[in-house]
Amino acid sequence: MSTIHILGIDIGKSTFHLVGHDSSGREVCRKKLSRPKIIQFLAKAESTTVAMESCGGSHWLARKCKEFGHKALLIPPQYVRPYVKTNKNDFIDADAIAEASTRPSMRFVSVKTEASQVISVIQRIRSSYLKDRTACMSRIGSMLLEFGMAFPNSHSKMKTLFQWLAEHGEPIPPMLLLELRDHHDYYLKLNQLILTQDKKLKDIVLNDELAQLLKTIPGVGDLTASRCLSDISNASDFKNGRHLAAWIGLVPRQHSTGGQTKLLGISKRGNKGLRELFIHGARAVLVRPEKAVASFGNWILELLSRKPYNVVVVALANKLARIAWSIFSTKQVFEVRVQA
Repeated sequence: MSTIHILGIDIGKSTFHLVGHDSSGREVCRKKLSRPKIIQFLAKAESTTVAMESCGGSHWLARKCKEFGHKALLIPPQYVRPYVKTNKNDFIDADAIAEASTRPSMRFVSVKTEASQVISVIQRIRSSYLKDRTACMSRIGSMLLEFGMAFPNSHSKMKTLFQWLAEHGEPIPPMLLLELRDHHDYYLKLNQLILTQDKKLKDIVLNDELAQLLKTIPGVGDLTASRCLSDISNASDFKNGRHLAAWIGLVPRQHSTGGQTKLLGISKRGNKGLRELFIHGARAVLVRPEKAVASFGNWILELLSRKPYNVVVVALANKLARIAWSIFSTKQVFEVRVQA
């Protein structure tokens, strides 16, 4: 068998499809392996380049490849799709991955560390608790509405649900009261679980030097700093801060043709979680315009005088993202450099 120059792997839950190419791009290897077998195969294979789509389980396998002396490349799935020929199956996908990885202009994803993935798990669990809590509040509200009571949609009222019911004075069936008590206990339990996840993230940020540097940026707190640690594997993945802002989706979507430039609303591509957090951070900064001006200069006031509020929020979020990239690259604290 010829030497494998590029090994494309299509990742599955239980089975993995491998297609190997030599240096001229011809297929020299085609295998279907189970999860234990692929580890044995990679351990025995000569050092080569292993390419995969960036998906569930890819970072774990990429770390395994590095342990065995291979070079691991992770490709965003949308960049592999154009190389899929004819009908789609797992071997064709693996072949497309191998071919896509050889393109000189291809973009790759840095392999995440175990610590980064653990932070992502904590954040996903926290997000699921938040969704469950919102659903729980909606159920309680709908139950009461069926009995003629319009319950205010707020956490302060939800925490004192039974006091609100007593003040409302409407008769409540005993069975309904039992259901409300169970659901309210579940709501309080979810609050505790969310606080537990918040504490975990706060402890991680407290013990991480880079996260502490990120927190020197106005509008960046524990949630945003920990999200940056988990989602931005390597600052060198981005040429500059503008590229990071574009990856987050905080730049205008472009639809230009015939030499005419047309810019639309923000692209909303890439990392939705980071985009949401940076926008919330920008809103928090703009709540106090005097502090915003002290940190970023009079351009914020000038922008507010010319543009809608939400446009200014996105512009500031874009700036926060670019500053975050600078801190990732230089490992320096945020410094206020307002021009006179």
